[in-house]
Amino acid sequence: MPEIIEISLLRLSAAYIFLLILLVIVRRQGIGQEKEILIAALRMTVQLVLVGYVLVFILDQRHFLFSLLTLVVMETFAVRNVFMRLGARVSKSLHRVIVFAMLGGTLSSLFYFLLLVVNLMPWYDARYFIPLAGMIIGNSMTGVALGADRLLDGMKSRKGLIEAALMLGASPQEATRIIVNDAFATAILPTVNSMVGMGIVFLPGMMSGQIIAGISPLTAISYQIAIMMGILGGVSLSVFILVKFGYYAFFNSREQLIN
Repeated sequence: MPEIIEISLLRLSAAYIFLLILLVIVRRQGIGQEKEILIAALRMTVQLVLVGYVLVFILDQRHFLFSLLTLVVMETFAVRNVFMRLGARVSKSLHRVIVFAMLGGTLSSLFYFLLLVVNLMPWYDARYFIPLAGMIIGNSMTGVALGADRLLDGMKSRKGLIEAALMLGASPQEATRIIVNDAFATAILPTVNSMVGMGIVFLPGMMSGQIIAGISPLTAISYQIAIMMGILGGVSLSVFILVKFGYYAFFNSREQLIN
């Protein structure tokens, strides 16, 4: 296996020249987002360094409790990020649907992928469990956030049409079908688009990392195809659960639209 090239701290710091280029561009154009960009870069650096040390510790322990604890932390932060992106527009009932959608979609896809596709033994091997869980949860988080945002906008902008349909005898499901379908299509679009360009326009991170580590490109391709199917499953199931039950949050027990 080829020797992996180590990146020293000095060479790593040289990569931050791209951050400086962005800051110069933003400042000269008068965009005024220097502070946000610096905070984002700082957070990324600190978070990844801390995660690196945590992963070293977890990989040394080889105990399922550490893998499960990491999974709980990732799911918690993913749900929290969705809530933060949606803001105060989300009702308590929609909150519950989002939590159920994230957990139901990601966990079912993750364990199906680990047990039947990868055939991971033991199933909690952190070297596989944590990176694969992170990819599925992270992409599902984006899908759920996009789907919920589109659902909220659609229910607000088409309120008159929904009420008209209800007065004509349509059920809440029938009255919101177009909005629900639009939210689902919007939410899965980034995942589908990434699949279209993969391999021709760009090489995905997982595959690139394995090739750099000396793994055969054919083996790396097999893993990448498999994980993309796992990501697609996680996103699709999470968003489907969201839109399938999410529209109920906008109606009361008498099937009346809540203002």
